[in-house]
Amino acid sequence: MKFFLTSILVLLCSWIANAQSIQQRIDNFMIKESLTANGKIAIIAVDSADVAQDHINGTFKFTINGFEQVLNFHDGVAIPSHPIESSTFVFFKHKNQEKTSGKLYFLYKKDNSISPIKINGLLLLIIPAVILLLAYAAKRLFTTFIILAIVYFYFSYSKGLSLSQLLESAFQTLKNLI
Repeated sequence: MKFFLTSILVLLCSWIANAQSIQQRIDNFMIKESLTANGKIAIIAVDSADVAQDHINGTFKFTINGFEQVLNFHDGVAIPSHPIESSTFVFFKHKNQEKTSGKLYFLYKKDNSISPIKINGLLLLIIPAVILLLAYAAKRLFTTFIILAIVYFYFSYSKGLSLSQLLESAFQTLKNLI
């Protein structure tokens, strides 16, 4: 009887130790509007299949548009403290022990709702390159360059898109492809 109770106790302790050894690491994340619709967003820890990881709890460092923030995750969700005032481009980056994941989003704000739109960084380089090639073929390179410059400066000054965020997002996408 004593042996039976001892073996049950050992099995129970090993089961508890195994349950507590679930890794607290964020490899992937997604951005959604906060459930309270108070002008804030929620960062959700997900796996590679975009399934929420509810077991993630603790503090993790994120870089949001170049500013490092420590976010508290509860049940796989963290809410940055600063609300979003207007539509803007935001680059989110998280670095863990093995890899760095970064994503560029356009946060479209209308009234009290925020619609996060994920932007592929590689497209931000391919689309202007294709436009420039078409403009060169049509002998209107100068006009196209001026239009692209006006669009870039509009997004740069009024929506928060910078050249460093654009290039970093493109390099993150290329790094993930390799």
